[in-house]
Amino acid sequence: MHEDQDAPASKVPEVTVMFWVIKILATTLGETAGDAVSMSLDLGYLIGSAIFAAAFAMAVLAQISAREFRPWLYWLTIIATTTVGTTLADYATRSLGIGYAGGSTILLSLLLASLWTWYRNTGSLAVGSVSSPRTEIFYWVTIMFSQTLGTALGDWTADTAGLGFDGGALIFGAMLVAIAATHRWARISPTALFWAAFILTRPLGAVLGDLLDKPVSEGGLALSRYSASLSILVVIVLFVLFVPQRPARLAH
Repeated sequence: MHEDQDAPASKVPEVTVMFWVIKILATTLGETAGDAVSMSLDLGYLIGSAIFAAAFAMAVLAQISAREFRPWLYWLTIIATTTVGTTLADYATRSLGIGYAGGSTILLSLLLASLWTWYRNTGSLAVGSVSSPRTEIFYWVTIMFSQTLGTALGDWTADTAGLGFDGGALIFGAMLVAIAATHRWARISPTALFWAAFILTRPLGAVLGDLLDKPVSEGGLALSRYSASLSILVVIVLFVLFVPQRPARLAH
């Protein structure tokens, strides 16, 4: 049976292996770039959050205004969510003194509330349902909460739980492998598995980013945040430019 080429498609990408590769790179970039602005430039978490929140708002408006799936715009918006997630989580857990556990709990509650509100209003959380301005807003708000939660969760795992950056990367990497295996061999909702994987890629990116740029005395490699961010960005740009991406098929 041939696929109907005239069937409508959503404005978000089809979920493939390359999707997850770019997503992990983007979340790692969010950590290094967020830290570069808030720490290396010494602007602080609040100002850094304001800068990235403005970038996030503009990117989401551009994404919603677009008439079709545009890979470069989609991934630019993802990067915007992960950078604002980095600085917002750091502001909440460090500047406000909530702590990693408290911040993770609050952010998890916000994420679950966002998912519940989205489902209650549209009846679906599937990627293929993201086709109208209303569902796009739910989609991007949910992603922003997931990126912020992932930052706090990654820091909690590496620091408070004492696993370190490499230990945290192994834990979250193993959890993603388990989700992939579950998707392959178990009959569990693909939508639920997608969001579980999507959320877990952020703490993986957080600990990978910290592993790259934190001092050796803290378990990092002490690379420049600027050079690390630029290198990751170049790889993302190359993937987006030269690896074909198709829009997800609309759910019916």
